Amino acid sequence: MDDHSHPRKRGLLGGLRASFLTGLVVILPIGLTIYLIYTVVGWIDSWILPLIPFGWRPDQLVEYYIGPDANFPTRGLGVIVFLIFTVVIGWIAKGLIGRSVIAQTEALVDRMPVVRSVYGGFKQITETFFAKSEKSFERTCLVEFPRPGSWAVGFVATTAKGEIAEKLPSDKKMIAVFLALTPLTSGIILYVPEEDVILLDMKADDAVKLIVSAGLVAPTPRDLRAALAEKPAQID
Repeated sequence: MDDHSHPRKRGLLGGLRASFLTGLVVILPIGLTIYLIYTVVGWIDSWILPLIPFGWRPDQLVEYYIGPDANFPTRGLGVIVFLIFTVVIGWIAKGLIGRSVIAQTEALVDRMPVVRSVYGGFKQITETFFAKSEKSFERTCLVEFPRPGSWAVGFVATTAKGEIAEKLPSDKKMIAVFLALTPLTSGIILYVPEEDVILLDMKADDAVKLIVSAGLVAPTPRDLRAALAEKPAQID
């Protein structure tokens, strides 16, 4: 009788263990996503709200119009203020007055040695990421690194320009490839001949997942992704 009871007990524990692991697979991505969004929203609030005059802060307005005992959530209002402010600044910057003010401000900054370098660096980075003329970092590729025969996943940044393009000892078209290092906290820029780079159909976000997971999370093939979108009920 004991011989029959032990396998049944092990089967029950095994089922509970499998259910627990399945629950973790479902809960962890959702929980971590919510936690990350909640943390980022709180960080933006802590940065934006202190810049608002005290009497105009959301918590003060709620207390003034509703009452000191009002339990109205104000988390995330700093993000809304930031988005509205950014849109307004962008709208003003498109006009003649905005462009004139920006030009005068940049001329003033250009006279400050240290500030000029910091501002110029940040400006180049933001223009590279948000420029509409070039799709920087949207294309992924394979490039031989750190030795021939070894391949790394990289992001195509842009073509070589300026002094770098002039002094590179090659007549071939050179492109800048950004190689991110796991866990995506640093990386290097390589200038390599375009013909030596293997362009991929992999999306940038899939490449980021691959790098952050140290190769454990393989990107979903494009045909499988399309099948999942069209016939989710037919795929286990």
